[in-house]
Amino acid sequence: MTYKLAELSGPAVAHSLTDSSIAVIPTGAIEHHGPHLPLLTDALIASEVAEAAVQQGLSQGLDLWLLPTLTYTKSDEHAWAPGTMWLSAETLWATLVDLGRSIATTPARRVVFVNGHGGNTALLGVANRELRRRFGLDTFSMPASLGQAEGGPDELGFGIHAGHAETSVVMHLRPDLVNLSLAARNVPEHLAELEYIGFNGYPVSFGWTSDDFGPSGVIGDPTGASAEAGATLFAESVRRAVGALTEISTFRHKA
Repeated sequence: MTYKLAELSGPAVAHSLTDSSIAVIPTGAIEHHGPHLPLLTDALIASEVAEAAVQQGLSQGLDLWLLPTLTYTKSDEHAWAPGTMWLSAETLWATLVDLGRSIATTPARRVVFVNGHGGNTALLGVANRELRRRFGLDTFSMPASLGQAEGGPDELGFGIHAGHAETSVVMHLRPDLVNLSLAARNVPEHLAELEYIGFNGYPVSFGWTSDDFGPSGVIGDPTGASAEAGATLFAESVRRAVGALTEISTFRHKA
């Protein structure tokens, strides 16, 4: 039997899903990733991690249903670059709410966004509460790709876009789409000197577009990427996603 919800008929959804079912929605992007990576990088990683995690979770007895990837999302930080396809925050917000409303018509009560694009993170966090409040769903979001491979270049904590990790994972998944000969390091080293302002975990965030750091759109160092490192990162991402889905399957708000 399929684990892909969109392959079921409408009546089969009503009969196959239960209130223990978890709807898993990968969220990606179609956006500029420098000259060496494809536009579909984030969608590819989110889709592949989510599907592998669902397959492994099913083998461990979890009640998981994979929905099609939400591919066009909030990528306005790359709006300057040809090929980027992006929705406004308002459009993506309305889409997330409508998806929640639609899932609420099924027996499933839990929904998880497996997110491959950092530009979606804040809005998904707000949507978690909105879908909970409006539709009574148990809602979760988590990153699709986690960590850095051992032995990678020192990106000073700024390997956030088209750098070593993303490039390595795409080399593992779709080596035919990567042109490593065009890869070049582009790390905003001056930001590493700051104590408060920065990305991911710094107390002060700031508005930015990817061309603020140079014309390549890369923020990181993809030059040492490899399919071997990508395989390790992918396997670890899937392992953590399965662990997260296992906890989600028994999560409750009250003791």
